[in-house]
Amino acid sequence: MSLDDATAQFLKQMSEAGGKALHEMTPDEARAMGGALRELYGAGPEMARVEDVVIQAADGGAFGARVLVPVQESRATIVYYHGGGWVVGAIDEFDTLGRTLAQRTGCTVVLVDYRLAPEHRYPVAARDAYDALCWAAERQRELPIIVAGDSAGGNLSAIVSQRSRDEGGPAIALQVLVYPVTDCDLDNASYTDPANQLMLSRASMVWFWDHYAPDRAARANPDASPLRAGDLAGLPPAVVLTAEHDVLRDEGEAYAQRLRQAGVPVEFKRFEGQMHGFFTMVNVLPGSAAALSMVVEAIDGSLR
Repeated sequence: MSLDDATAQFLKQMSEAGGKALHEMTPDEARAMGGALRELYGAGPEMARVEDVVIQAADGGAFGARVLVPVQESRATIVYYHGGGWVVGAIDEFDTLGRTLAQRTGCTVVLVDYRLAPEHRYPVAARDAYDALCWAAERQRELPIIVAGDSAGGNLSAIVSQRSRDEGGPAIALQVLVYPVTDCDLDNASYTDPANQLMLSRASMVWFWDHYAPDRAARANPDASPLRAGDLAGLPPAVVLTAEHDVLRDEGEAYAQRLRQAGVPVEFKRFEGQMHGFFTMVNVLPGSAAALSMVVEAIDGSLR
């Protein structure tokens, strides 16, 4: 089906505003564009406590995180990794989403400000993601841990789930993968479909991969392309969301299928008429509300 009316109108307004395509920008220019979009989301719900912290990385570096504690007693900790192709994105841009998740699920949300490429190339983001998971598990010892993320953040959620299984790390109750990057194949059907060249296009994913992992051989490693892991058995139950008009659609759906084949419980939905990025557009696109409701219900179910 075609894009829904709200998405089509949003893209029309973006087009009329002009500007360069993402893959024609510098990383700093692209990061500024993300900051401008934040103004559309509005303020999120009030929290009982908001704490910005610094997490020490295993490699001697450090990165930030924001802890959002809901008004009600917390039932679990959601470690959330934001999207942005490992190059753009900041926790301020995901604050409204994080607060909404915290309020609706009754969970503490940790927004992870992992280090970005090209200043910090692969595998820094993947390693920061795991360090953040371990930090959250140590800090919230008595609460179940859920990992979640969109796009590159979905990639990181899948990767930390695999690493935690392999290394006997923190137990993960649920992995929430929203249109995740799971593979480095840039030529599958959803990548080459002209109908999918929207806010995220094949050209912009080439740009992201070139900044994050310029060594093409390294991209096939499971901590870059989790779909290429040899064994997916024993991973946490998963919720996988994809968008119909998204270059990442096929690899996200392939990962859901492989998880199921490995015996992992999977709740999956393709959101028709939606484009990449719709999930995080709280208060902007109606599709975001529907996807958030699915995620909230899945989290509720995992905590019963």
